[in-house]
Amino acid sequence: MEFVQRSPNRLLAHLSRDDFDLVGGHLRTTQLVHAAELVAAGDDLVDAYFPHSGVISLVVRLTGGEATEIAMIGRDSVFGASAALAGPTALTTAVIQSPGTCSAMPIRRLKEAADQSPTLRAILIRHEQAIFVQAQQSAGCIASHPAMARLARWLLRAKDAGGCDELDFTQEFLGQMLGVRRNAVSYVAAELQKKGAIRFNRGRILITDAIKLEAIACECYGTVKNELSQLKRNPLT
Repeated sequence: MEFVQRSPNRLLAHLSRDDFDLVGGHLRTTQLVHAAELVAAGDDLVDAYFPHSGVISLVVRLTGGEATEIAMIGRDSVFGASAALAGPTALTTAVIQSPGTCSAMPIRRLKEAADQSPTLRAILIRHEQAIFVQAQQSAGCIASHPAMARLARWLLRAKDAGGCDELDFTQEFLGQMLGVRRNAVSYVAAELQKKGAIRFNRGRILITDAIKLEAIACECYGTVKNELSQLKRNPLT
């Protein structure tokens, strides 16, 4: 199987030439605007998004206004695969957590391509399994792991998804995404800074030592990273 490196998005880049040809002509480059909502849970999704940079958060919002992140979509994945496989209705709300650029294409075109290619369809199915693993790990992580390990895990995943060591997030936002209070975020971030893993100031976080951060992170980071890495394998083996 021949692979071609023709996109900053790793999922697109790893498609075979035949599979890329099915989608390539429908791709357009667009901006991911910070804090914009791509779709709300229950609404129909029109486009699929393959980030080059930036991060899309899949969040669950409760009637009281609380929001918790269940998964991140970045340069190693796609948002909209489930809509192409099972129908256009969005299962979760998608918010742009970190700005960047992406390739976008109509859901209906992605569905047509998946219907034509067993390998592309298998990749999209495997991707959705990886997102499900993220959601499972997120739920278990919030319930079982200490805040410092969760923040370390979250920062590493944001780094992998967005492709950047420097992240812009307020403490309030991080608290919502991690399911902790704002003062808890401030405390654990200060501890991570003392350990030399990060530097933070006024909503900007710089990962200074990813190896130290990974040593502090809970097992959930490695589980999700390994699951996403499986997308590079031949989907029909």
